[in-house]
Amino acid sequence: MPRQKKTNAGSPAAGTTGPSGTPGKTNRSDKAGKAGGTATPGKSGASGRRDRLAASYPYYLANRAVAANTDLEVLDKYSGKPATRVAFADAGAVRKAIVAAHKARPAMAAFPPDARRDVLEHCVRRFGERADELALALCIEAGKPISDARGEVERLIDTFRIAAGEATRIGGDVIELQLSERTRGYRGMVKRVPIGACGFITPFNFPLNLVAHKVAPAIAAGCPFVLKPAAKTPVGALIIAGVLAETDLPKGAFSVLPCSNDDAAQLVEDERLALLSFTGGLIGWELKARAGKKKVTLELGGNAACIIDADPGADLDHVVERLVSGAYYQSGQSCISVQRIIAHADIYPALRRKLKAAVGKLTMGDPRDERTFIGPMIDEAAAERVEQWIRDARKAGAKLLAGGERKGNMHPAALLEGVPRDAALYRKEAFGPVACMEPFDDFDDALARANDSDFGLQAGVFTASLSHAMRAWDRLDVGGVVVGDIPSFRVDNMPYGGVRDSGLGREGVKSAIEDMTEPRLLVIRDHPAPL
Repeated sequence: MPRQKKTNAGSPAAGTTGPSGTPGKTNRSDKAGKAGGTATPGKSGASGRRDRLAASYPYYLANRAVAANTDLEVLDKYSGKPATRVAFADAGAVRKAIVAAHKARPAMAAFPPDARRDVLEHCVRRFGERADELALALCIEAGKPISDARGEVERLIDTFRIAAGEATRIGGDVIELQLSERTRGYRGMVKRVPIGACGFITPFNFPLNLVAHKVAPAIAAGCPFVLKPAAKTPVGALIIAGVLAETDLPKGAFSVLPCSNDDAAQLVEDERLALLSFTGGLIGWELKARAGKKKVTLELGGNAACIIDADPGADLDHVVERLVSGAYYQSGQSCISVQRIIAHADIYPALRRKLKAAVGKLTMGDPRDERTFIGPMIDEAAAERVEQWIRDARKAGAKLLAGGERKGNMHPAALLEGVPRDAALYRKEAFGPVACMEPFDDFDDALARANDSDFGLQAGVFTASLSHAMRAWDRLDVGGVVVGDIPSFRVDNMPYGGVRDSGLGREGVKSAIEDMTEPRLLVIRDHPAPL
């Protein structure tokens, strides 16, 4: 990315995010809170790879880079020090982007499917070439351990690759209309057409792949869009925009604008946008109420349960390994992080012993260190909230099996048992490195406990019983049931979304394309040829 000259120009404040990216108060500085170490900019060892971000990044308005200012400071989430500065859009820029996207509708609809595929394949190639840069951006701006960061870059590439394949497979249908004498001679056909200009809002926890799950399907479907990335983690989205700017997408096809929540309200309320896709916190329901006539899709998080049956169908050490991964990867800041572990009483003591030992061994530290498993949380306020929820649960009778003291935005992995069902740690989305354990005797009771939540995104079930697996699929009130693994499992072509407070609609490339297109019917009447 080109370096941009710093300025002191004023701007509206930058939006912050809470659990699962909930827009909250705004503040110009991305305050992470001091962690337990510092990062040294410059070159990293013999490899010669960059270990710092560019000095500044422009935003993208109607396909073009605009270095309007450098008003948004982005912090290194581990050191708490400034890492880069980003151009911060105002209400006028957001309005221009919406106008441009609305005007681009005919050109994007006419942009041939093979050309859309070529754009997406170009992105796949360029993301591969810039994989180290993208992983570094995640590591710095999100505090994501470098191994997790590389994994997200791979998923970014997968998502665009899947979309490239789907771009030329948006099919239609032939309908038999000759159902009676009245309709003889009529033929029916349906094709899917782009819904129009879209508004996207994404959270901080997956700054690349959650952007990809909106942007890639939009390009495949032929929809222009305006994207607001999270103000705490805008760099990855801007790198993606820079790659899109290398392509021949029609003018106005995309804009990527870090901006305040107040200015982003236009993405919710402007009637020129036909669809709003929001990933974040429960404020999404409020946004839906303000969205007017446009279609709305929401992914709003969860507090996922994982049931471990008396015979889990796998070695208990493997189950523990998977639970640790699901509960604590990227410090639990995932909508499908394992938050509630519901284990059969016959195996509960052994599972508790093994899980307690495994959690206690997790390494917390600098996310750039290959050995680090637990990195910083997005900011100190998020870590303080998790700390308080744990404290409240213990006061209500819960027992801390593993854990430690918070330092700034660094919160060690925590494991509790006996958490009351009315505790925030049990009922709400923790969005942090913490999990709760409880035993059960009857499988139907375990299903009822898993359903005892306002959320319903995904659930995991370890069982050797086909009957139990099918019963879980039938009865768990969630968007997806994962048998033989944790609820945190996701592949980017599968339908992904939840019920109840977890949201509305489904992501996954093909599902998103369906949301971004609508059916258009053609009826043709064959008139009998004259004798």
